[in-house]
Amino acid sequence: MTEAYAVPVPKGYRVGVWEVREPIATGAFGSVYEGRRTGDLIGEELPRTAALKFLPTGTGTPRQLTHLRELVEREVELHRRLRRPRLIRMYETLTVDDPSRPVLDGATVLVLEKAERSLSALLAAAPRPAAGPALLAQICEGLAQLHRAGWVHGDLKPANVLLMKDGSARLADFNMAAELEGTHAYTPAFSTPDYTPPELLWSEIGERGRRIRPSADIWAFGVLAHLVLTDSLPLPGGTPTARRDAAVAYARGTDELRLSPELPDAWREIVRDCLSRTHADRVGTDALLRRVEEVAGSGRSPRLPRVLPPRRRRAAVALVSAVATAAVAALGYGISNWADSGSGDAKSSEAASYGASELRTDKGIPVQYRRLIVDSAHDCLQKEVSPALIAAMLKSESNFDPNLSDPAKDEYGIARWTPSLLRWWIRSDGTTASATPEPPLSPAVSIPAMGRYLCFMEPLLETSLPGDRRILLAAAYRTSYKKVNAAGGIPPKYRTYTARVAHYLKEYTAPGKT
Repeated sequence: MTEAYAVPVPKGYRVGVWEVREPIATGAFGSVYEGRRTGDLIGEELPRTAALKFLPTGTGTPRQLTHLRELVEREVELHRRLRRPRLIRMYETLTVDDPSRPVLDGATVLVLEKAERSLSALLAAAPRPAAGPALLAQICEGLAQLHRAGWVHGDLKPANVLLMKDGSARLADFNMAAELEGTHAYTPAFSTPDYTPPELLWSEIGERGRRIRPSADIWAFGVLAHLVLTDSLPLPGGTPTARRDAAVAYARGTDELRLSPELPDAWREIVRDCLSRTHADRVGTDALLRRVEEVAGSGRSPRLPRVLPPRRRRAAVALVSAVATAAVAALGYGISNWADSGSGDAKSSEAASYGASELRTDKGIPVQYRRLIVDSAHDCLQKEVSPALIAAMLKSESNFDPNLSDPAKDEYGIARWTPSLLRWWIRSDGTTASATPEPPLSPAVSIPAMGRYLCFMEPLLETSLPGDRRILLAAAYRTSYKKVNAAGGIPPKYRTYTARVAHYLKEYTAPGKT
């Protein structure tokens, strides 16, 4: 098992009627494995194989876990009512009882429908797939099911669309999802910039998070449809930051929407109506579904190209059931780093160049942390929180040492977290963990938490402070934003540290970036 897995589980381990097989995916707050059902069950609707999502120990209160199990029963009933469910299904939840393995003892296990791969993996191997229109119809159907149930997804993108063995699509990874309260819901201030509507790029973040409407999912669907059909994003720019700026200019009326000439005419007006400047002008979910199904034709499962050797395929799985969103979001677990399929050489090459337009590839940043660093920066909508800044801070904090241990200062891991502080930032939904994490602290936990903490502090730094706000953020990480504000800049005690960060920030920033 690789060090980066948040919850390492040995092959052959038994939990309930399930035997753990090959690893599928991992992220900051959980790890997913293929599970094989053992024995014959009578009268129970459990598949032969499933995806087992292990949530670390000490991360849920008994009340939360009871609520999660109640939601499983509701989810099963929902799937019985749906003629063609487009949401990943959760079968049951389990609790590991194994005192001999402290890392696993008490862990919660979600037993979920197993997918073959993600839409992002398909697009990487076969851009503009022939099955694209049919897949888009199914994705839209999933959004309609979700919105009718009173939920907003909040993070629709290719990695969060899973493809089943029959080629059909399912929506998954509801880590940012939220239940509507009237016309709005509230979500954390973290999302994927390329799929975030412009009104949320400058929205205020209140105590409950950011206000979001179903129209945010409609915008994301428009971006996704443009990508699937043209192999390009609808807004110009070589980086997420540049495309974010283009989205803001478009929303403010200083620039026009320029859709790709490769976009089929039948889809052009649909995409344009999804990407209207304001939320009020965007097409509604039910009307969008009718138009998409009319253009795409039959909603039956498409035949997907077998672009990878069957024995080597691995699902890029973000596995959470739709109706169990509330409990899962409260527990704060999302899978964001995937064990994608492909040859070892191809995977190594992809990892080594990940985020190269923003983060230098020739300056000693460990390859195994590049995806974590880049994705953690992109999850924040504050432009100052860049991959280069996070990399420079990790270098300055620990020299990229995942095993750093400094008990005298109570700091551990690659980002030198104090566990009692990490407790506040370990979850991607903005809630506090029910228990203080114990060392060792893995990079899969520490790096995304660093990104969230920086994202939280940036708007709290006074605008009148002199100097580079990125370096001010680094100082705030070392001490606090309150002390930086009170000092009117970087406190003298931390100037040596911030000088190191500034040096590596310049060294790690890709040419052409500032």
